[in-house]
Amino acid sequence: MKLEVCRWPEPVLAKKAAPIEEITPEIKELVENMVETMYADDGVGLAAPQVGEGIRLICVDQTGPKERGDLRVLINPEIVECDGAVDSEEGCLSCPGFTGNVKRSERVKVTAKSLEGEELCIETDGYLAIILQHEIDHLDGTTIVDRASRLKQAMYRKKAQRWTK
Repeated sequence: MKLEVCRWPEPVLAKKAAPIEEITPEIKELVENMVETMYADDGVGLAAPQVGEGIRLICVDQTGPKERGDLRVLINPEIVECDGAVDSEEGCLSCPGFTGNVKRSERVKVTAKSLEGEELCIETDGYLAIILQHEIDHLDGTTIVDRASRLKQAMYRKKAQRWTK
């Protein structure tokens, strides 16, 4: 089932998400719905807070939005190492119409659990590294708007106010 994506500045997007203690049937159903939502909205990543769930869960697929060849579901992901620096022009499903230049690490090492409860370690660079950092930011209550200049934030805040009226 396709879920509604929360739009900035909804409060759930600004809160630190809680760790997942147990992989339940409800978590597995949420994952199915998040994947469907991510693909339907032409995304390459989606974090649980973006669909109103304050838990540490992300889905990413660097081959998207049109292809669907590298789906990864990460439970309680954490960046344990990072190196280098790169500027990334990013958009976000929770911030429609907004793009911003974000400074990211060029390489990351992320640990997490799979949907089956297996320990994962992903060492990557390039596009996947950027996607992982973006989605883990969501788990920490940070959006690309938060990483933008004050001027760009003010402009986007005005635009977002029109949605809430």
